[in-house]
Amino acid sequence: MAGASTAAAPASSSPRPPPSAPRYSPPPLLLHPLSSISNQSRLIELSHQWQVHKNSKACVASYPCVVQNNILWFYPRSEPEYKEILQRKRPPYIPQIDDPSFVTVYGVRDLPYGYDVLVENLMDPAHVPYAHKGLMRTRKKEDPGRYNIHLLYTVEFDKEGGGPLKMEIEETNVEGFLSMLDRGFFKFVAPCTFYGSPLQTPSQALFKLIEPSYKISIDDQGKEKKKKQPTVMLVFLCIPVSPGRSRLVWAFPRNVGVWMDKIIPRWYYHIGQNAILDSDIYLLHIEERNFATVGLDNWQKACYVPTSSDNMIITFRNWFRKYCKHQIGWATPITNQLPPTPSKDQLLDRYWSHVMQCTSCSGALKKMKALEVALQVASVAVVGFLAVAKGTVVTSVVQRSAVVAAAVLCFAASRWLANFIEKNFYFQDYVHAYK
Repeated sequence: MAGASTAAAPASSSPRPPPSAPRYSPPPLLLHPLSSISNQSRLIELSHQWQVHKNSKACVASYPCVVQNNILWFYPRSEPEYKEILQRKRPPYIPQIDDPSFVTVYGVRDLPYGYDVLVENLMDPAHVPYAHKGLMRTRKKEDPGRYNIHLLYTVEFDKEGGGPLKMEIEETNVEGFLSMLDRGFFKFVAPCTFYGSPLQTPSQALFKLIEPSYKISIDDQGKEKKKKQPTVMLVFLCIPVSPGRSRLVWAFPRNVGVWMDKIIPRWYYHIGQNAILDSDIYLLHIEERNFATVGLDNWQKACYVPTSSDNMIITFRNWFRKYCKHQIGWATPITNQLPPTPSKDQLLDRYWSHVMQCTSCSGALKKMKALEVALQVASVAVVGFLAVAKGTVVTSVVQRSAVVAAAVLCFAASRWLANFIEKNFYFQDYVHAYK
């Protein structure tokens, strides 16, 4: 558990340095954005503007790649036999993301714990009311006791909103596994895709009826009727980066509340989603080190998994052991040693782990900082105007009071905005005991 609170530092006009970590200096070509290429669709070297072409001396390896569900995938092998690999085996496809009746919120975050801990955490529904306490909607805390969630039986929930959860693993193999819940399903498609729906019924998941966004029925006249079926999907891509580090890409397609996407910017969604990730970063960072102490072969000695809601975790750990031998096959030989634990404000850093990579959040941050400066300038300008205009333009007590109030309001607004920027784009501590 996170014990002590770390006070938030004042907002700064310049980004903080990134958390300390082993880094390398990539050649300029690797830093070039894929969105900026030549008219001949060639990569351009940054320092001298050399164009890269496979038939010249300035060339690079070409990897098979495909854009699917608005995400660029590539197969990291350049040998000729892999040239058409994506024609034979494509990445997992989520039809709801491309359905025009759906809207999808995307996001990405670099995390200070490894791939296996990331996947395990996403597969654990039981931790939500506790690890994310005060952030996610659960059953009312003031009404603990017995709740009817099914017609056939009654279960008891605690004051945090947690309760029994039935979970069964329907199938498991090298390709992944399918998990059925009381009111939904989740599927792990090895090695990095985990998706599901909390609103789909088990029968729909079992018979793979998750693709249609409409429910078809027959009316009294025998005519076919289509009714929009509320669907919310949770899609996670779990990407290993290095020992003790991973990247999470998420997509949440839905066909309910579609109108909200027209008025709510993407960065506003990201504030809440990043807060959820922040709330258990420290716990998972320490958990990974506890696993390292006992060894992943003995992971069950480091934790207790007695309930049916732990079935996905157990199944994933068994899959990871059987098919991966508890380790990632890094392309470059690397010492499988966890990096040192940084300070808590570095663990929960949002700027370098998300904001700088997100066009919506970085754009919003830039505009808010400009507004903060404008408010500060306005407050000073109003005070200066009062000093100059006293006795001429501003003659009454009411006018002077209004001008002073405007200056105070501008200054207070700038301070509030600075605090908002700090908490939502840089760092906000999360202490479970205070939630």
